[in-house]
Amino acid sequence: MRVLVTGSSGLIGSALVSHLEAGGHTVTRLVRSAPREGEVRWDPAAGAIDAGRLDGYDAAVHLAGETIAGRWTAARKARILTSRVHGTRLLSASLAGLRHPPAVLACASGVGFYGDRGEETLTEESAPGSGFLPQVARSWEAAADPARAAGIRVAHLRFGVVLSRRGGALPRMLLPFRLGLGGPIGSGGQFISWVALDDAVRAIAYAIEREGLAGPINVAAPDSVTNRDFARTLGRVLRRPAFCRVPAWVVRTIMGEMGRELLLSSTRAVPARLAAAGFSFRYPGLEGALRHVLGKH
Repeated sequence: MRVLVTGSSGLIGSALVSHLEAGGHTVTRLVRSAPREGEVRWDPAAGAIDAGRLDGYDAAVHLAGETIAGRWTAARKARILTSRVHGTRLLSASLAGLRHPPAVLACASGVGFYGDRGEETLTEESAPGSGFLPQVARSWEAAADPARAAGIRVAHLRFGVVLSRRGGALPRMLLPFRLGLGGPIGSGGQFISWVALDDAVRAIAYAIEREGLAGPINVAAPDSVTNRDFARTLGRVLRRPAFCRVPAWVVRTIMGEMGRELLLSSTRAVPARLAAAGFSFRYPGLEGALRHVLGKH
C-alpha cells in the first residue's frame, strides 16, 4: 500500500512508519517543515496543504495534534482543540476533493471521548461524556465528515494511554517509582484504559487493512485496571514499593482541570470492535505489557 501519515515524528507516528515500511508499504509523511524526499508540506494552522501531491494513495493516517499534557490555560485549550479540528478538517476535505482519494482515512481520537464514567464498561456504542476532553473528541471526529461524505471509509482510533518508555505518560512515572515514591493517585479506584505501543501500531495497520472497520474504534487493551492496580503492577515490575498515594487535592491544586480529567477521572473502555473484527492483542495484560515495554522480562 501507499500510505499518507501525519504526526509521523510523534510517539505513535514514528513507530507506525517503521512498522509499515518494515511490512513493505510505502509511506509519505505530511510535515510542517520544508519537505524532503518522501514528504509533503502542509500547514494546518494556515489552512495550507499541497493537495496535488495527495492523489492516488491507498490510505491516510492522521495522528497530528497538540499534546494534551501540561496545565490547561485558556490559550492551551484553544490550541489543543483547534490543532485537532482544523488539521482534520483540512486533510479530510483535501482528500475528499481528489480524483483518486484513498479508500480509508484513520484518524486519531481518544477514550477521553467517554469522560469520567466510574466503573461503567464503555464500548464504541457508549454515549460521549461531559467535560473538555469529550468536547474535543466529538469535534475532532466530526471534522472528518467531508471525507466520510465523499465515500472514504473513516475510522476514529480512540486511543487509551499508550505505554512506551520512549514517550507519553509512562516515562514521567518512572522516576518517582524508581525512587520508591510511586503510588496511586487520588482514591486509586479510577479506571485506566491503556495499550502497549506495539499493539496500538498493529491496531492502526489492522484498521486500514480491514474493509469492514469504520467509525469509532477503541484502541485499548481488554484489561482496563484501576489506578491503584496500575501503581501496584508498575511497582512490582520495577521491584519498588508503590504506597505513596498522591491526594486528589494535590492533583487539583497543581494541575487544575487537566489533572481532574486525565488523572482523577475513570474510563473503562473495551476494544469491542477490534475483538469482533478478529484483532488479537499481543499484550492484553498490564504486567506483561509493562515488562515488554520496560525490558523487565
